[in-house]
Formats: sequence, structure tokens, C-alpha cells
Amino acid sequence: MEYNTVRDKLLLPEYGRNVQKMIHHAMKIEDREERNKAAQAIIKVMGQLNPHLRDTDDYRHKLWAHLFIMSDFQLDVDSPYEIPKKESFMSKPELLKYPKSNIKYGHYGKYTEQILKKAKDLDSEEEKVFLTKVMGNFMKKQYLLHNNTAVENKMIAEQLKKMSENVLEMENFDEELQSTNQLLRELGLNKKHNNNNKKKNNRKNGKNKKKHHR
Repeated sequence: MEYNTVRDKLLLPEYGRNVQKMIHHAMKIEDREERNKAAQAIIKVMGQLNPHLRDTDDYRHKLWAHLFIMSDFQLDVDSPYEIPKKESFMSKPELLKYPKSNIKYGHYGKYTEQILKKAKDLDSEEEKVFLTKVMGNFMKKQYLLHNNTAVENKMIAEQLKKMSENVLEMENFDEELQSTNQLLRELGLNKKHNNNNKKKNNRKNGKNKKKHHR
């Protein structure tokens, strides 16, 4: 009995061991014309085994590339496409460079921070007032998305001022900021918020009952 541990390693397991054997057989065919015919037959079998590849671009190109990979680039046949080189598959892809930026308040996002930093470039007082109200409410909404509980308006106003480098100041924050309940309804979080409050109240009532019985 032959175990997989003593068999040759499958370079592309999705095609199975039989295809791998067919390729090894084709490599031993001395007549080039017959070898080309064998390669064409193997490509047809590979296409039947992986019909999902037909939905991809360059479907047949991929099949031929896989054929050469499974032969460890040893199969000498005429390909309708440029024959890939082993080196091109051995080289490691270049690492992507990710932008590095330290965001103090992650729940507000990088762009919020950038917008508020540019507030100092505004000349019009009217624009500053408008931006203060818009960004203040946006920040409160973002805060509730990440912490769907109560939030203090004063805290939002203080963080708005700090992030805008003291340019945008919200003095009447309780009037200018939307109510927490209204924002929770808009975000569809009011039910969860109410359920959490009910659970807290039930726990409190349960504790009070135990104290009363004692």
C-alpha cells in the first residue's frame, strides 16, 4: 500500500494526483508533436476539474501557467502563451507601505482630525460657527456608534476645541448638540440602549428586594 507521505508532493493539490501523473508521463514523451498533443489533452482535463476558472479573466492562460507549475517548469511544449519562469514565482512580493498616523481619538477617525486641524485656515466667523455645529454633532454621533450609551455634551465640546487647536469653541453645547436619544434613534441604537437600561433597572430592583426581605 502506498501512503501519501512517500508520494511526490502535489504542487497544486486542487488538480489531484492523476493530473500530476499525466504531466509526469507527458514529460517522458520524446516526440515533441505527441508531447504537445498530450499537453493539450491535459489542459482540457484541468479545465473540466476547475470549471470556476472559466469565470476569471485569461482563463486558458491560467491553465497553461498551472500546467508549467505542476511540471516544476520542466515540461518542454509549445504554449500559446509566454512560458512563465520559475524565478517569477519564487520572488517575494514587495511589502505594501501602510500610512502611519497616530490618532488620539480613534472613534472619530483620521479625516475628522484632519478637517478640524484645517479649521485655523477659515477666515469667516460664520464658517467657523457652521463647522463647529456640524463637526460637534458628527463627533457625538461617531462617539455613540462606538459607545452606544450616554455621552456628555461638555466632553464633546472640549474634544472639539482641543482637536481644532482652540479654533472651534462650542459655548452653548447643550443647545447646539442633538440629544442623545434622538441620535440613538437615527442610528437605530435606541432599542439596544433602552434594553440595557431595563437590565440595569431590573438588577437594581432585584438587589433592593433582597435588602427588603432581609
